[in-house]
Amino acid sequence: MPRSRNTEGAIYMSMAMAGFSASDALSKSVVAYMNAGEIMFLRGLFTSLLVYLIARKMGALRSWRVVLQPIILVRIICEMFSAVTYITALGMMPIANASAILQSLPLVVTFGAALFFREPVGWRRWSAILVGLVGVMIIIRPGPEGFTAAALLCVGAVLTTAGRDLATRSIDPEIPSLMITVITAISISFFGALLIPVLGGWQPVSATSLGHLLLASVLVLVGYQSVILAMRTGEISFVAPFRYTSLIFSSLLGFFFFAEVPDNWTLLGAAIVIASGLYTFYREAKRRVPPIAQESAPRSPV
Repeated sequence: MPRSRNTEGAIYMSMAMAGFSASDALSKSVVAYMNAGEIMFLRGLFTSLLVYLIARKMGALRSWRVVLQPIILVRIICEMFSAVTYITALGMMPIANASAILQSLPLVVTFGAALFFREPVGWRRWSAILVGLVGVMIIIRPGPEGFTAAALLCVGAVLTTAGRDLATRSIDPEIPSLMITVITAISISFFGALLIPVLGGWQPVSATSLGHLLLASVLVLVGYQSVILAMRTGEISFVAPFRYTSLIFSSLLGFFFFAEVPDNWTLLGAAIVIASGLYTFYREAKRRVPPIAQESAPRSPV
């Protein structure tokens, strides 16, 4: 029986989340041997080369002057700090916990869209955002000394990633996405090189670590391409919630490769965050349905 376009879109989105989760696990596997700056530099070099070759073949390269556009600079800066904070956090906390906190990203983006773009957000979605933040607090569970450094770094990664996504929406649509990706990858690599002496200097790189970072770069590209295919294949309201499969992949990778088992509080907080996000997707999808369509929809006999 042929698959529906929504099913195909869901498969693509799940593939993307698997790729991103595996890339995070590979980066985490080398954190013990090199600092975040070195990881960003090497992974950025591989990614830059791969994306540049793809963009060149597809004719997506444009004048490098586009990097001087303020909104692109904002996006690059957000991406830089998102990378360094998240990679550092991965080395300090279980990958499943970091992934669980990252699941709050759609809620933060919704909040930012309402704040900066004046997008309408009703009381139900505001409530979902607040409940989702409660879920994040359950995952973090600050002790008597306050928030841990790892938790703060992961929250910082969420905020800067949300800033990146919001900035992306304001970029001229005439600029190809691949060109933006090339510029971002090169910038991250350069920023990582600047951070190396600050974070402890260059450490010898084994062939295994180099292979892990090369594979991580490939998986990131697979993830990005799969996201694009997912969004272009299925309905966004159906496909987007499958982003949360990343928590499943991260938990499995953490268990099998790092012997990490999420505790009950982390699972509870993640469930609250995911439920809040799913409800937000539901309300957004319902808001986009024309009133006539809502009235003509089948009603429950109850």
